[in-house]
Order: sequence, then C-alpha cells, then structure tokens
Amino acid sequence: MKKFPFFVLLSLFTTLFMTACEDDTDVPPAENEEEIITDVTLTFTTPGGGTAITATAKDSDGEGPNDLEVLDDIVLANNTTYLLSITMQNAIANESITDEVEEESDEHIFFFSWTDGLFSNPAGDGNIDNRPDAVVYNDQDDAGLPLGLETTWTTG
Repeated sequence: MKKFPFFVLLSLFTTLFMTACEDDTDVPPAENEEEIITDVTLTFTTPGGGTAITATAKDSDGEGPNDLEVLDDIVLANNTTYLLSITMQNAIANESITDEVEEESDEHIFFFSWTDGLFSNPAGDGNIDNRPDAVVYNDQDDAGLPLGLETTWTTG
C-alpha cells in the first residue's frame, strides 16, 4: 500500500474547500419574481370608432386554488378590422401589471394562438408555436422588438 505524503492530502483538501467556498460575487442576480395577474381585459375597437367589445377574465385569488373565470364571450363582426388592447391588473395589491409590462417592455412579448382561418389578417393559427408566424404588433420595445399589448386583427 502506497502512502500519500501529507502535503498532497492537504493540497487536495484545500483545493476542494476553496472550490466549495466560491465568492458570491459570481452568482447571477435574481430574476424578477413572477407577477400575480388577477384581471385581464381584452378591448377590441374599430379604427373608425364605435362601440368597444370588451372581454374580461378574472382569477380573484391569484395563485390560489380558485380557477380562472372567463366573464365575457368575444363576438366580432365578419370582415372587420379591430385594434386589440390588453390590460392586466393585480387586484390583490391594487397595481397595474400593464404599466409594469410597458416599463419592462424589453423583457416581455405576447404570443397568440387562434383557430386557423378565424382571421384574414393575420392568417394562420398564431405565433405561439412558431414565433416568426405573422401577428400584427402595434407596439414594440426600445430595440424595435414586438410587445403585444396593442395589436391589429381583421376577421374573415
């Protein structure tokens, strides 16, 4: 049996100890914690004005056990162009999540999915499964990338 010199064992132990006790300055900063969104409102308006069509969904307890409630159906006229605005609220903390998304627009993007053929523009079934698929974004972040709080839709 071969014996290791003491300094080899000490060196090995020191290396392991120093590796395990790295400086915390290399730790990446914590990401923003997820926001609680209790209310989402979709507002469809026609570019020329007219009555807005509003659909709301609520999750009154945020991350609690209650399910999301969709309060309104979306009924759009055929062959009509609509501007869609999305607003979000945390009713528990009484804060606008929409404002926060706008302020942090470089960290957000909305993806959409719908039944194929429902809209003549954008065509297809959405970009949630394939980001380059067309969606008509009307807003963007400072880098020119789409956000999605404001979009345009034309029904078939």
